[in-house]
Amino acid sequence: MPEPTAVAARPPEKDSGKGRTPGLVYAVAAVSALGGLLFGYDTGIISGALLHLRDDLDLSSREQEIVVSVILLGAMVGAVVSGRAAVRHGRRRVVAAVAVIFALGAVAAALAPGVATLIAARFVLGLAVGGASNMVPVYIAELSPPAIRGRLMVVFQLMVAIGQLIAYVCGWALNDSGGWRVMFALAVVPAAALAIGMAFLPESPRWLIENGRTEAALRTLGRLRPAGTDVAAEAAEITAVTASAPAHGGSWRSLGQRWLRPALLIAVGIAAFSQLTGINAIVYYAPTILADAGFGDSVALLTGIGIGTMLVVAGVVGAIAVDKTGRRRTILWFLPGSALAMTVLALAFGVLGDSATQRWTVIIALFAYILFNGVGMQAVVWLIGPEILPLSVRGQATSLATVCLWGFDLLIAMTALTAINTIGRSGTFLFYALMNVACIAFVAVKVPETKGRSLESIEQALHSPLPFRKALEER
Repeated sequence: MPEPTAVAARPPEKDSGKGRTPGLVYAVAAVSALGGLLFGYDTGIISGALLHLRDDLDLSSREQEIVVSVILLGAMVGAVVSGRAAVRHGRRRVVAAVAVIFALGAVAAALAPGVATLIAARFVLGLAVGGASNMVPVYIAELSPPAIRGRLMVVFQLMVAIGQLIAYVCGWALNDSGGWRVMFALAVVPAAALAIGMAFLPESPRWLIENGRTEAALRTLGRLRPAGTDVAAEAAEITAVTASAPAHGGSWRSLGQRWLRPALLIAVGIAAFSQLTGINAIVYYAPTILADAGFGDSVALLTGIGIGTMLVVAGVVGAIAVDKTGRRRTILWFLPGSALAMTVLALAFGVLGDSATQRWTVIIALFAYILFNGVGMQAVVWLIGPEILPLSVRGQATSLATVCLWGFDLLIAMTALTAINTIGRSGTFLFYALMNVACIAFVAVKVPETKGRSLESIEQALHSPLPFRKALEER
């Protein structure tokens, strides 16, 4: 099968300046990003719940890792299934279905009579987490104007952070035996709000055009763009890119095409590094690590609330940075601070004795790490993939990147406590610091800047004979 030919390029889109961005655009981001809040809450709530789960159910370190990790296994499955379902049924319907699965999983976890049932419920929640993390960023990307696409997509990560903060607060407030059931049940409320809200939002105009519904796409674009914007030109560009796609563009074997490899490498690489840099080892296990290090359960849980707060601050800063500074620069400017903070954390456990100095150093280093990694890595990870992956394979390709992310997240969740028991806290955190450095090198060499570019112009750069990064920079 010959590779698709490039379509005619046009300059990167800018805001038309002919009117205000319609409120529907912000409603799309706000409502669908509730999937991010559920994602953050359901992955973060185990941090506080685990302190009592391990006592109530007499769990070993390995069993604790399984209870934490099974949601990630479900997320890998959910990412694959949601990508395929989105190609067939549309982005909006998949996000709505994810909300229903979130609610069912939350109820099942809250009512679980034993460990096996809880594990099964956590797996169901994982299906929803995988679907949300895969499809919500794609949905927002495909409906957003290019000039504000970055900040709207980072709303998803901000909501993930808010969900994690709420989880930490609930873990502290419900800090008694059996309180973990209420923690799990509370997720039903945002799940219901997401399901109801999605019923009033439009389908992706790109999916509509891909499925031959151009008139519906034009009407949707008209509702999503400022008055006076030439939506016919945008629809024509989407149509041209869709027409250039190979006949097997919607299949998994299409991911092997040579012209697609640079984008796929970047999406998968960023997904992997988002976990290898250590963020979820801290999110999942910080209270457990601190409690086991002698901080006390109350202090550990309060530190968890601080971590959640820093995640929200990082989300706000990241939402501003990705459109003001750019995606690539945000990573390169903030990730060195993440590496340094993780190194300090490793040294605090390895060099400083059990003292007030050590404890303050650990807490400050934790907060600094969350801030720098949250801005430099987590604010970008859900943005890069949907931006650079072509429309014809966006469902499958984002699924692959998301599966990679959850696969490495699963690896971290399954090995973090074991690594600490084997090589110590210092050695474990030093490994994560080295992964931050490796990520900086990867971004410096491979990742282009996508700020202000239309999704179609990014795709056109992939067809250029020049290296992807250089081709995009020259447009």
